[in-house]
Amino acid sequence: MNEPLRAELRQLASHDLKVRGGLLANGALGDGYHPQMRTVHEQNAARLESILDEVGWPSHDLVGEDGTEAAWLIAQHAIGRPAFQRRCLALLQDAAKTGKIPAWQPAYLLDRIRMFEGRPQIYGTQFEEDENGEPHPTPIEDPDHVNERRAKIGLDSLEERLQKMRNSEERTRNPNAIDPQERKRKHQEWKKGYEAWLGEVGWRD
Repeated sequence: MNEPLRAELRQLASHDLKVRGGLLANGALGDGYHPQMRTVHEQNAARLESILDEVGWPSHDLVGEDGTEAAWLIAQHAIGRPAFQRRCLALLQDAAKTGKIPAWQPAYLLDRIRMFEGRPQIYGTQFEEDENGEPHPTPIEDPDHVNERRAKIGLDSLEERLQKMRNSEERTRNPNAIDPQERKRKHQEWKKGYEAWLGEVGWRD
């Protein structure tokens, strides 16, 4: 067990979530990719990349389950680096085949990559809000069998996951906070900016 590396990965992931939580609390995450969040993601990705060059993918036996999950989160959030995320996916898939990490980790990253590339996801792990602020999964390949695929990697059903998300949204949402028309306008602006970003970083031509 490499305890210093385990601690470092956990600290990097914790910092990511702390910054995200602060921006979310301030209402600063709904207007595109926030520069502060982007900086954290880029710095964490750069460090993880150097770790991969040194030791390969950090598996359970090297950094423990929490260290492995921290490394996965960093890779999952490296959204501005398509080539790096694809590299991470290949390493995650290899590690999952030998039981060194849980199978849900490459599944999440595969879905995210396919979503950014404009392809249907496989496991239904990626969601986005519509203009009314309601979460919905992005398009899914062979949706009739998605719950079978989710069960095989230890995930709950898509319906259960969606209900949990909506319950969480209801607990935190102030229905009077945003006028419906204003929410629709903001969603349209976000969509336009998101599509521009996909081309800017190289996910789409």
